[in-house]
Amino acid sequence: MKVSVIGLGYLGATHAVAMAKSGHQVIGIEPNPEKVAMLQSGRAGFFEPGLDQALAEQIAAGRLTFQIAHDESSRLVDVHFICVGTPQTKGSLAADTSYLHAAISDLAPYLREDALVAGKSTVPVGTAAILTKELGAATGFSEPNLAWNPEFLREGTALEDSLRPDRLVVGVTNKRSEELLRQVFEPMIASGIPFLVTDLATAELVKAAANAFLATKISFINAMAEIAEVSGADASQLAKAIGYDERIGNKFLRNGVGFGGGCLPKDIRALMARAEELGVGESVAYLKEIDKINIRRRDRVIALLESELGSLSEKRILILGAAFKPDSDDIRDSPALEIALLAQKAGAEVIVHDPVSLPGVLIKHPELSVQEDLTKAFESVDAVVLATEWKEYRDLDPQMVSVLTANKLIIDGRNVLDVAKWQQAGFRVLALGRTIQN
Repeated sequence: MKVSVIGLGYLGATHAVAMAKSGHQVIGIEPNPEKVAMLQSGRAGFFEPGLDQALAEQIAAGRLTFQIAHDESSRLVDVHFICVGTPQTKGSLAADTSYLHAAISDLAPYLREDALVAGKSTVPVGTAAILTKELGAATGFSEPNLAWNPEFLREGTALEDSLRPDRLVVGVTNKRSEELLRQVFEPMIASGIPFLVTDLATAELVKAAANAFLATKISFINAMAEIAEVSGADASQLAKAIGYDERIGNKFLRNGVGFGGGCLPKDIRALMARAEELGVGESVAYLKEIDKINIRRRDRVIALLESELGSLSEKRILILGAAFKPDSDDIRDSPALEIALLAQKAGAEVIVHDPVSLPGVLIKHPELSVQEDLTKAFESVDAVVLATEWKEYRDLDPQMVSVLTANKLIIDGRNVLDVAKWQQAGFRVLALGRTIQN
């Protein structure tokens, strides 16, 4: 089929490659000419394992092209996927859907009446109905084909998630839309991936509900960690114990410095805002506390540092990690980066290391000091905070860096270190939610 992908950020670039790998002829639409030039050269512009190679392969195969705007070629497209961003509105919890409205306006003059527009962006429930009316007004079509197909990508495994998702959810208003989406995803459906057909509102709400549940699960175990820290219990053992219950499961039950990134924080806030607009704000009032628990875990790291070192003024603190999770260079709402900024605000000299995201850190926070060499980063520091669970940190030999540190204190903010090995190297190890005998 002929497919367009509108908006080539993280979601759009990954989806475009996945559609091309599925055998479709794909046009990527992105108004930023610099981003288009980068994509045409085979680079996505962000770190995602395996994506650049797959991108270059699909360009070379002739299945994937890019342009800065729609033209007559868009009239040949069967399905247009809208993948533009919906960031949090400045000064509000609500999602900014302006990029979606702009995408509809730009596409309308080139849309065939029998073609389908499928939104993939995460949106407040009810957005698709509004966009359908806009599309009808802009095109003159009495029943424009607009569907919603939420994405469930995880940074670090995005391409695999696109090609082999847990499920495919499509919100439609007519059989034509369902048939076109079945054709687009036919290879995945044939492999046994569940294909769920819903109405528009349900499809929109699925993504928001999934992220709210995941955020709740993470903050739940972090709330238990707060109790463990003052009672002498071990939140890691607690998580393991309750995770054996099949009704609970062990995924997303590791306590630490909390969640971040460009999805979970903004999506739960947008859900709260939309629920208030609909007059049912109390239904998700608990999410306010989920958000607060998440933020408190970052403050807890600073409290631990101060309890061990006293004033942080003029202390050298090494933060291991800047990305919000490993295998990503995404520093949006990153707990690791927030801890670095809080430590600096408390007077510390902060050194940040991260395997891939330091260029972004320097652009967004030039006031922070960074060190590309992991071993050198340990030189003369008073404390180390492991804030992103990169494999490089989990596998690091503490004996190699022990002699470099001024004060052998490490806080394991992700509960991933081999405590005994670090203790043998002379380090005092602290971990969130756990009592460790040093």
